[in-house]
Amino acid sequence: MTEPMPAQPPSMAEELHKPPRNQWLDVWDQFRTHKGALVGAFVFLGILLAVTIGPLLWPIDPTYIDIRARNSGPSLAHPLGADQLGRDMLARMMAGGQVSMAVGVTAMGLSVLLGTLIGVLAGYFRRLDGPLMRLTDLFLALPLLPLLLVMVMLFREALSARFGPEMGIFILIVVAIGLTSWMHTARIVRGDVLALKEREFVLAARSIGTPSRRMITRHILPNVLSPVMVSATLGIATAIITESALSFLGLGFPPDFPTWGRLLYDAVNYVQQYPSRVFWPGLAISLTVLSVNYIGDGLRDALDPRIRGR
Repeated sequence: MTEPMPAQPPSMAEELHKPPRNQWLDVWDQFRTHKGALVGAFVFLGILLAVTIGPLLWPIDPTYIDIRARNSGPSLAHPLGADQLGRDMLARMMAGGQVSMAVGVTAMGLSVLLGTLIGVLAGYFRRLDGPLMRLTDLFLALPLLPLLLVMVMLFREALSARFGPEMGIFILIVVAIGLTSWMHTARIVRGDVLALKEREFVLAARSIGTPSRRMITRHILPNVLSPVMVSATLGIATAIITESALSFLGLGFPPDFPTWGRLLYDAVNYVQQYPSRVFWPGLAISLTVLSVNYIGDGLRDALDPRIRGR
């Protein structure tokens, strides 16, 4: 009998013609080595699924009042109990999570869009650098919480009359948070653009007459996506905390439109008799913010080419 031939190692030609590995696979390989980021991603996805799919499985209206269940504890009919009006806390937690998540994602999108735009313009065009950075310093010097309170007090009634109580307050809070949280993204993006302007591929593209608009969209923006993505994940946590603070102060959504911050505000007067009403929305806010921060930490490491591959 003839012995089987040993496997031949791949030749150099095969190695040269081997298709390059996808960069996002390298990012995923580095991301999954960060245990905290993986746990945070699973927790965040679990909360997201709970607030989106949960109302389909638990179809109780969060505004429905069952007067016989007032201030009741956990039961089969109300797993998280009922509030002082008899409204189901589980349904209100899921509805409040939808609003808080929507506020966080939308406000984060507006903040990242403004920060990226201002950072790219300030870093690429020298004549705009001074004015835009002084504007950024001005916003950084402003006391953000009093500014948010003033914005809510000034525009609350007008927007509520124009778009309705819920949508008007939603637009107001999203715009207020977005307009007061773009500064750190702008400074990070500006620093990266200043470094990219001196790279060889940018100088080569400029030497052949590439216009500024095409230079920014084809060469600058794709190379600043890493810090923008990290800033976006952290921006969700900041927006959720800010919305919760406004709702806790009684300046957020109306009482019949639950958010996690509003649930905390409604439970303040009953914290000694029924501490679970404070515990559940506080736990949801803490888990969401903590998981998003861990995801951002993992993305920062995974998207850094100096760390990726170690």
